Amino acid sequence: MRPCLTRLLAVAFAASTTFSFAIAADADPAAKSKMIASVSERFANSTSGETPDFQKHVMPLLGKLGCNGRACHGSFQGRGGFRLSLFGYDFKGDHTELTDRIDLTDTSATSYLLEKPLMEVPHEGGKRITPGSWQHHLLTEWVRKEAPSIGEAPARLAELKIAPSEVVFASDDDKVQLQATAIWSDGTSEDVTSLCRFQTNDDQIADITSDGEITPGASGDTHIVVFYDNAVVPVSVIRPVSDQFGDKYPQIAAKGQVDKLIVNKLRKLGIVPSELCTDEEFLRRTSLDVTGVLPTPAEIASFTKDVRSDKRARKIDELLERPGYVGWWTTRLCDYTGNSDDQLNNVTPVRAAASQQWYEWIYQRVEQNMPYDDIVEGIVMAKSREPDESYEEYCENISKLYHKGSDASFGDRSMMPHYWSRANFRSKEDRVIGFAYTFLGVRIQCAQCHKHPFDQWTQADFNGFQGFFSGVEGRSQNAAPENRKEYQNLLASLDTDKALKGNQLRNELGKMVRAGKVIPFGEVYANPPAKMVTQVRKGKKRKVRKGNSRTSMTGTLLGHEPMDLTEYNDVREPLMAWLRSPENRLFARAFVNRVWANYFHAGIVNPPDDMNLANPPRNAELLDYLSHEFIAQGFDMKWLHREILNSDTYQRSWVPNATNRLDERNFSRAVPRRIPAEIAWDMVTQAVSNDDAYSSFVTSLEDRAVSIPGSGARRRGNHPGQYALTIFGRSLRESNCDCDRSEEPSLLQTIFLRNDGQVLNMLNSSDGWLSEVAKEHDLAFKASSSNSRSGAQAARMKQLEATYRKQVRLKQEQLRKLRKAKGGTRAIGKLENQLASLKQRYRKAVGKDLPDGASGKAVDPNRSLNSEAVTQLIHDAYLRTLSRKPTDSELTTAMSFMTEAESPMEGLQSVMWALLNTKEFIVNH
Repeated sequence: MRPCLTRLLAVAFAASTTFSFAIAADADPAAKSKMIASVSERFANSTSGETPDFQKHVMPLLGKLGCNGRACHGSFQGRGGFRLSLFGYDFKGDHTELTDRIDLTDTSATSYLLEKPLMEVPHEGGKRITPGSWQHHLLTEWVRKEAPSIGEAPARLAELKIAPSEVVFASDDDKVQLQATAIWSDGTSEDVTSLCRFQTNDDQIADITSDGEITPGASGDTHIVVFYDNAVVPVSVIRPVSDQFGDKYPQIAAKGQVDKLIVNKLRKLGIVPSELCTDEEFLRRTSLDVTGVLPTPAEIASFTKDVRSDKRARKIDELLERPGYVGWWTTRLCDYTGNSDDQLNNVTPVRAAASQQWYEWIYQRVEQNMPYDDIVEGIVMAKSREPDESYEEYCENISKLYHKGSDASFGDRSMMPHYWSRANFRSKEDRVIGFAYTFLGVRIQCAQCHKHPFDQWTQADFNGFQGFFSGVEGRSQNAAPENRKEYQNLLASLDTDKALKGNQLRNELGKMVRAGKVIPFGEVYANPPAKMVTQVRKGKKRKVRKGNSRTSMTGTLLGHEPMDLTEYNDVREPLMAWLRSPENRLFARAFVNRVWANYFHAGIVNPPDDMNLANPPRNAELLDYLSHEFIAQGFDMKWLHREILNSDTYQRSWVPNATNRLDERNFSRAVPRRIPAEIAWDMVTQAVSNDDAYSSFVTSLEDRAVSIPGSGARRRGNHPGQYALTIFGRSLRESNCDCDRSEEPSLLQTIFLRNDGQVLNMLNSSDGWLSEVAKEHDLAFKASSSNSRSGAQAARMKQLEATYRKQVRLKQEQLRKLRKAKGGTRAIGKLENQLASLKQRYRKAVGKDLPDGASGKAVDPNRSLNSEAVTQLIHDAYLRTLSRKPTDSELTTAMSFMTEAESPMEGLQSVMWALLNTKEFIVNH
């Protein structure tokens, strides 16, 4: 249940949150109608008489000249003893630095400040301005007027308008001049084109001069980014790739709003989308994307035979109800929120229990389809104790989680406090950076030291945002102040060694709680605000705050004015309300963008966690629509999945046409993509499993890689797929950056699938599909022991199997000789009984039948299969790996190979190995 206060705060923030440069509510419309000409015109000669504005003119000009860039005076060391703030947003500090180099009593306005860029004295940065230029006149006039600063109440930039807002080129000869208009909070408007900095995001498609003139390049689309003051404004630039654009564009059906917005962009580009994918491609693609497993052959057959027009929508609904969906999206949310064994090592008294609890907590909520904002609230507002839970009750309830036979689940608790207890989430700075990655999709760390180079955030924004992370505490052996005496009393009652501290004490408590005892636990809690008290010193009274451990009394939400945090018992209350506010342009967009990236080769903003103004969406209208509707649907995650999955955009074929062959930006076709590590491991395991195990992947998460709770660089765990998960790029969760996961192909991945002994053992496993086929057709097959156990267990099983194999071979040889000599029925029966006994003992020891060739059943090594059986096995192999039947050509090749092999099983083994190593298997398409 959402707290009333949080809901009320969210409504309040909805009326005030702003994230774009369109804050012109206090501007005078009458004043706005008159625009001031550009400084390049006003200072074209030296007799303008105007005093340049330090914020509006001088600092932007120095920025355009590169004076405050990283390679010049904007570096941390500065240059030549002269240092400016990087990108020039510390106006007071920069003014002091500049005026130290100006003789304000010299009416001729000559100064060191001008001599350097004019190269009248040696300057490492070279000549930056030309004598007699408007730049020279502007700086000279500013110095002559005694270098005024910004004043006590400077105007704020309300909006930076760029015209045109979108550029569509039709030929190589086209050129477009941008015009930038600054609208200030005092109502004035000014042409600032000559003071703007310009950047192209792809100079192969469009280039731009320092004066703002765009020239076209290759066909495609990109953005020109305009920088002025604190504004960063992107301009879409399009060069159609064919003559089928605009009015010449063919009629393309749009199933819903997603398709409509995609096609609108493609129409401008002259890109015709690919046709819809086949049923087999759709089923495989969606099954892997949604549930992380391959569809079963029976499922493929049923789906392709279904003639209902809504069968794809029905299948999507069905997949969203499977445990694989819950497991995969629990894993993704664990990635985003940082469920790392490495960072949770000291959070609980039992190793790895914290990551398991974190996973269980999220799993239960994804399974219930709890609204995304409610899940986030349970993390952001987390405290260890339930609202009405005493410390004693808290310790009893948490202890039950570790007691044998207890049915208690951490998922039943209303909040997930481990997020605040991570080792890499202790300082305010780390919390700001991690929080921005996780819930806003923003890489804000640049603003920790200086103005963000590609976004609106300044160091002041970063510092102000820290206020919301200063009042939350949480350690494994640290109860809230009011409960510390109870903590110590409970600890004393356990009669532990008083000398034990730190990890030694934690380990001892871990043994005790596993033995059924109740132990004390640390807790995550929020510090209340300090109270105002009257203090008397030397006969004088004064009001002071007392009893507060918060380091910040104020906080600034991104895009807002500072607020008084002493009004809140928990500093996170306004933070959470701001997140779920309908006007917050980052929270919903960050999640929507990540979900989109899961289903395509990239996000609408890419990388998905780098949502800065200079990295605009590939389709802004699409991201706006999905974000707005996601909020309107009550943050319903399944609604979002359905909206994307049911679109023609998602269901398009990977086969390109002449217009979209090179398109990887605008979602005109499916781009084949490497499968995430957990899914890659699960599908390899599934593909080589016997039929029952293959089907169980669809209905169960048991032993699935997507059910591994934690991750980390040091804590690898004992899952048999750990090595594979590492080389396929499983998220290490070292930070909250999406870059902790890699989905790039590598040579090591190829070598693993082709040559690694683990893959070969899985393929030849005694409980795998090949072994099952050999049993069914009475074919000789040399199976290996199952690799699903740990290394030590596998070694013991291998030794045990070798012993039984040796005994069986002896009995089989005796039986063969006896039969050849036409021995007595009684003797033959005795040997057969002995073989059966060996089989039973083996099954009892290892829990499965002896591998083929050692089962006690005589197998003819020269036995072959008829063409019908071979064809069926090849079909089965293709269905269980590529989710389709082979083409006629592929069938002919595979049959020829199996026929020429020394045995049918050797041929089938090679066919399966080849299929596992095709690009079609290891990519989703």
